[in-house]
Amino acid sequence: MGGGARDDHRLDAPEGSGSRSSARSALSLRRLASLLGLGVLAAGLAAGCLPWAVPTERAVAFLGGPLARTYGIVLSASGPAESALLPLPRLSLGGVRLTSMGGEIPLAEGGALKLQFNLFALLTGRIEVTTASLEGGMVNLPTRDDDMRWAEPRARAARLLEPGAAHPRRLTLSRVTVTGRDLRDGQAQTAQDVDLNVSWPAWSPEIDIAGAFRWNAVPARFTVSGLRAADLAAGARSPFAATADWPAGSLSIEGDGSFTAQPALTGSASLRTRSVPETLGWMGGDMALSPVIEALALSGRFEVRERTLLLPSVRLNIGEDRFEGAGSVSLAGARPSIQATLAADTLNLAPLLAETLRLFGLDADDPPGRTGRSLALRPLTGGDLDLRISAGQARMGPLAFEDVAASVLVRQGGIEASLNRATLQGGLVKGRLGLTPGVDDPDKTEVRLQGAFDRLDLGALLVDLGQDRWVFGGARGQFTFEGAGTTPDALVRHIDGRASVAIDGGALAGIDLADVVHRNGAVAAGALARRNGRTAFEHAGLSLRVVDGIGEIVDATLRTSALTGALSGAVVLPERRIETRAQILPRAAPDGTTRPGPSYAITGPWNAVVVRKAAPEDGDSGFTATGALRHPAAGGKPDLPPAARAYAP
Repeated sequence: MGGGARDDHRLDAPEGSGSRSSARSALSLRRLASLLGLGVLAAGLAAGCLPWAVPTERAVAFLGGPLARTYGIVLSASGPAESALLPLPRLSLGGVRLTSMGGEIPLAEGGALKLQFNLFALLTGRIEVTTASLEGGMVNLPTRDDDMRWAEPRARAARLLEPGAAHPRRLTLSRVTVTGRDLRDGQAQTAQDVDLNVSWPAWSPEIDIAGAFRWNAVPARFTVSGLRAADLAAGARSPFAATADWPAGSLSIEGDGSFTAQPALTGSASLRTRSVPETLGWMGGDMALSPVIEALALSGRFEVRERTLLLPSVRLNIGEDRFEGAGSVSLAGARPSIQATLAADTLNLAPLLAETLRLFGLDADDPPGRTGRSLALRPLTGGDLDLRISAGQARMGPLAFEDVAASVLVRQGGIEASLNRATLQGGLVKGRLGLTPGVDDPDKTEVRLQGAFDRLDLGALLVDLGQDRWVFGGARGQFTFEGAGTTPDALVRHIDGRASVAIDGGALAGIDLADVVHRNGAVAAGALARRNGRTAFEHAGLSLRVVDGIGEIVDATLRTSALTGALSGAVVLPERRIETRAQILPRAAPDGTTRPGPSYAITGPWNAVVVRKAAPEDGDSGFTATGALRHPAAGGKPDLPPAARAYAP
């Protein structure tokens, strides 16, 4: 039995083994079927993701109706059409042309239009665009007031902002050329390589915009974020934040406003530029005095009303100078107009003066007779300016001013700069400069300069200028000059005017004129004598009359208790020379008799004046008249040290 049982077991074994083999075979078949199914599914998915060509006419017919109904845009295409189902249904058309219904002028043409659709909307028989992009081609914005090609599409697109309306989630432009109208002057402008991305996610009420473009061969980028669609649809105010960057500067704005036909905005802004001329050249705009301003930074509150920018509180940095105040910028007229009232603790006017000299080619120490650049005012009068400035302290090179109040007025008809008040070395200084283009020649500039000063310490002023302090006393004076020319050299040769200066109760330091007369015109030798020398005077004055750039000394006198002095001759402005003669006379004796005193020839370039003693017996024969000039005769032995030339009356 036992053996039989074992035999039965052996006989049953092959039957169980067959069952297991069948099970394994069935499992393998199921796995193979699953793999085949997955392969078919993967192939289907891959095929759904790959685009396939469709007839262009069919694609245009598929999109044309919904596009016309929703946006009022008529679609035509001349390029190939492709379609794909996965991951989202999409369709692309090449060589598209978009026009407004009833219009013939294209809104866009020449690019490739790519659209993605809402899958669930397609399953219900509707066409709903979720993403639209235009690559290449040209977009044509309105260029005239009567250009209404975008009126219908814009009106219909505004409905998409309403709550619950279906709208694209993303609009994109890539490498597009955009033409349109410059709102400042109405001229047509073109932007190249425009990239634009408008994002409006389904879960967010805000619209974000980012883009880049090339204008006037200069690249720039910008962003606008935080725009609320519901507020825009209702015409209400919407918050926003915007930035712009270009190679020469940047702009940042944060605020709120309504973006209707006449935008109204309020907020805070920050503008920085390393070069105002470079930025204005890129923008195609202009501003008064822009060629003499380089780095600029502006920040503060702003308000936009129609075409006027109001700045109720502004901080302005020009170079190292920092201002605070208020102002406005108007673009309503034919020329931009700026009005501002600014105050500063300290001012450094040297960079402004240097830029002005550079503009007219006067920044180098050139020899007399240099022609220089044009004095035409056109580069400086590109806009209107009404600027009022006050400062506690101001510096122009070595000169230090206090309590400064000035104004600058720029109009198309010229420039007027006024120093209403300033204190310089204890004295009150005022002045006015007027520049107007010539009536017969706009390249010619007419210049009018006038000013006055009172109680000005000339000695302290000389120290500031790096000279020895050889005079003491408070000076008063005034001057008036006018001229015209196309270049600085021509202007100097046509200057006319008058100038006068006087000091009462002053003194000359470093020389004792009474001792000079006693020594028959010789100056006491030795540094001690020069250091202790002093000449107190009752009155000193000089009057100068300028005709065609030649300044003739009309009256120049020095009066002390013991002697008088007189100066005659001329100052040659074009050649930067001085040709004068000084005469010292003792006061008359009690019997009325006088004896002759020494005389000196003071001649040479301004930076190298030479003082020579003239023989008393020569009288005026030491000079020969040459036009308006009086030149010293040959001979004459230099008898005074060079340091004494500044002490001559």
